[in-house]
Parts: sequence; C-alpha cells; structure tokens
Amino acid sequence: MSKTNWTEETIPDQTGKTVFITGANTGIGYEAARALAQHGARVLIGCRNADKAAAAVERMRASSETNEVDVTVVPLDLADLSSVRAAADIVNGEDRLDLLINNAGVMALPKRTTADGFEMQFGTNHLGHFALTGLLIERLNATPDARVVSVSSQGHRMGRIDFDDLNAERRYHRWPRYGMTKVANLLFIYELQRRLTAAGNTTIAVACHPGGSNTELARDAGAMMTFSQPVANLVMQSAAMGALPTLRAATDPAVTGGQYYGPDGLSQMRGYPVKVHSNAYSHRLDVAVRLWLESEQLTGVEYLD
Repeated sequence: MSKTNWTEETIPDQTGKTVFITGANTGIGYEAARALAQHGARVLIGCRNADKAAAAVERMRASSETNEVDVTVVPLDLADLSSVRAAADIVNGEDRLDLLINNAGVMALPKRTTADGFEMQFGTNHLGHFALTGLLIERLNATPDARVVSVSSQGHRMGRIDFDDLNAERRYHRWPRYGMTKVANLLFIYELQRRLTAAGNTTIAVACHPGGSNTELARDAGAMMTFSQPVANLVMQSAAMGALPTLRAATDPAVTGGQYYGPDGLSQMRGYPVKVHSNAYSHRLDVAVRLWLESEQLTGVEYLD
C-alpha cells in the first residue's frame, strides 16, 4: 500500500479563518505563518522585535504569488505579562479566533529572569503561553471548532517539573530546565483538552514537535551547540519541513483534541508529520493539575469554564 505524505499542499483552504501565532518572525513559526497566510488565513504574528517582524511580513508577501497575504504584527514579549495582556487585548478585538499557535520559545539559555521575575525559560516557554491562552480562551471558544496548538520538543523526554524550585532559585542547569518547559507544554495541552471536553466546548488542544530543525532557536544554547552545529546541519531538516507537524496539528480535519504530531523518520528527527506519542510523565494527571494551579497563581490568569 502506497503512503501519501502530508505536505504543505495538503493544507485545506483557510479563507475566512483568523490565526494568532507567537514567534513567527523566524524559523518554524515563520514558515507556519507564511503557509497559513498563503492558504487564505488572516494571520496575526506575535513578535517582540518590530523590525524583524516587519521584515518577516515583507518576506511572506514576496513569497506569495499574489503578494496579497493578510498578515498583521501584534507586539508581544512572552517574558513580560503586561505585554501578554496587551497583545491579548488586540487579538480579542478580532471578530473571531480560529487558531492559536503557541510557537515561540527559548532554549538552554544562561540563567536570566523575565520582567516579572520568573526564570526565563519557564517564564517564556510555559507561563507566557499559559497566560496568553487563558486570556484568549473565551474568543477561541466563541469561534466554532477553534484550536490551540502548542509546540513542544523531543527534549520533553528529559523534563520533570521541579515544583520545589519552579523559579530555579536553588539550582539552574540549562538543558534539564529546557526539558522541564517542554514537558510543561504537553502537560498543559493535555489538561487544557480535558477541561475543554468537560465544559462541552468545541475548541480542541493539540501538541506537536518539529524534530531536528535548522532554526535560530539554539543561538543562546552554549558551547555544546556551537561545536556540534556543523554535524547537526547535516542531519537536521529545513524550517519549512519542521513546520509541517505544526501545520498538520493546526489544519488537518482528522486531528482530534489531545493528539501529538511529529516527524515520521528515525527517532522523530525528520520527515513528514504523523501522530506520535509523548512519554508517560507528560500524561500524569496529578502533575498536570498541580502545574495548572501553580501557573494560575503565578500568572494571575484563571481559566473560566
């Protein structure tokens, strides 16, 4: 039996839909935003650097056959909850919100803190997106069959939530911390789906990961990535290929809530997007509920049924 690969050309027509995607000025976020815009969606891109965002919009328009893609920049710094709230106010002004893609992230940074005093990786990769989704959930639920898609990573497999040191005040190891934030993305999506189902909403929550993709994400990840980059470039796939799991999770009519998509190749490092499985820890209900409650307290954003 022949296998049909899911590609960018498989994306259904997105005309009439409104999308908000974070971190879309480069990498897989850019490629996902470009593809959705080229398939007819109104795309809002949340970016913290206005110049880079404007340049990304121009690239999207230049890559379109008609130059008529509908892309708008929304200022957003996920490491600043006041910025998250301001961005949510703008997006909530839209008539509808069919799709929220929580894409932006940082990886294995030297220890830093957000504007609100959170450890940067946890504050950006998890808390910022937790707050943003909560502030947009009513607009999503008011739009029939809306979706929330969060981008995780194979790095989730090394992650555990350190509830005794969420802010890394006692110890900080950049790679385990990154893994913690990526498993947090999955715990969040699975718990969000449980809550959406319990409330009878048609919105679904889906996760994905890009495999090994050649993007700028590792620019602050230290000497290990610097020395290994030449080898990594030989095995990593393009950002456009890395964006396909995001795009499938976001648009495939067959997708259901609580699923997880990644590449179909060896060790899920590269290939075409298929449904995959995350580790057992990411499915632990006790951890997910505790993380949810802690996140509400830290961000001040509570989700209403």
